Amino acid sequence: MGEKRSIPYPEDPWRIFRIMSEFVEGFEVMSGIGNKAVSIFGSARIEPENHYYDRARKVGHLLAKHGFAVITGGGPGIMEAANRGAAEAGGTSVGLNIALPHEQEANPYANVRLDFHYFFARKVMFIKYACALVCFPGGFGTLDEFFESMALMQTEKVEPYPIILFGKAFWSKLAGWMNNVLLRRHRTISPEDMNLFVMTDSVREVVQMAEKGWELQQARRAKPVLHGHRRLSGEGTVVGMLPRLKTQRKRR
Repeated sequence: MGEKRSIPYPEDPWRIFRIMSEFVEGFEVMSGIGNKAVSIFGSARIEPENHYYDRARKVGHLLAKHGFAVITGGGPGIMEAANRGAAEAGGTSVGLNIALPHEQEANPYANVRLDFHYFFARKVMFIKYACALVCFPGGFGTLDEFFESMALMQTEKVEPYPIILFGKAFWSKLAGWMNNVLLRRHRTISPEDMNLFVMTDSVREVVQMAEKGWELQQARRAKPVLHGHRRLSGEGTVVGMLPRLKTQRKRR
C-alpha cells in the first residue's frame, strides 16, 4: 500500500457545487428575461447630482420604453441610475449583485435581483443575455468589463454586438492610447480591433445601436446551423477548437 497523498486544499473539489448553484439560478432567472436586454456598466461612486447619473437614468428609461430589459451590477451610482430609469418606465430592471468584503447596499430600483459570490459567474450573465453593452464612466470594474468584452469579440469567442462607450470626454484619451500605443507603436492589436466599440454622448444613439444589436442577433438565430458554420454553446460563446501543439521546424 502506498502512502496516501495529502491534498493541500481538500475543500476545493466540493466548491464546484456552490459555483454550479450560481450558474443554475442565474440561467433559470435570466432565461425568463430573454435576450432583448442591454447590460450597463459604470461607477458606483457617481452621485445623483452628476451629469452621467442623469444620462444613465435616461438611457435606462428609453431602453425600457423600447422593450429592452436593463441589466446592471445592482449597486449605487451609474448602476442605480440605469435601474431607476428602467423601473420608472415600467420595464424589467435587473440587478446582479456581488458579495464583497466591505458592506454595501443594493439599489432599490432593480425589480429582478440575483446575488453572486463569483465575479466570473456574474459576468456570464452580463454577456450571455445582452444584445448590447453600454459602458459609462467608471473605474477598474468598468474597465475590466469593457476589456473582457473586447477580448471576447476580438478572439471571435462571441458573436459581434455593439459595445458603446458613453461619454466621449471620459473615454477619448483611452481610445487614443489604444490607437497610438497598442496599434501603431507596438502592434499588439489589429486596425479592425479599433472598430469593436463606438463612443457617443447621445442617449438616442445608444437605443438605436441596441436596436441594431437586437436585429443582428435575431437574424443570426433565424439561420440554420450548417456544417462548417459557427455555432453557439449553451454558455453563449462560440464553440471553438482546442489549440494544436506547434511542430518544430526541422533544421537544415
